[in-house]
Amino acid sequence: MTLHITGLAPGDVAEVIECLLVGADHCVGHAPELAEQRRSLAHRLGDSLDLLPTPNTGEEPA
Repeated sequence: MTLHITGLAPGDVAEVIECLLVGADHCVGHAPELAEQRRSLAHRLGDSLDLLPTPNTGEEPA
């Protein structure tokens, strides 16, 4: 399955990932299945984000 999202920068997606991980930590004691689901989603999003090409800023690499 493919999902195409427009209007979000990589930093926005990184913020969503961080929120999922914080939410997982918050509910791990009383809803461990939900915590695992949130962690799994965060990791899958992070892996997808890692596959994006590096933006070309026009600057020479250091």
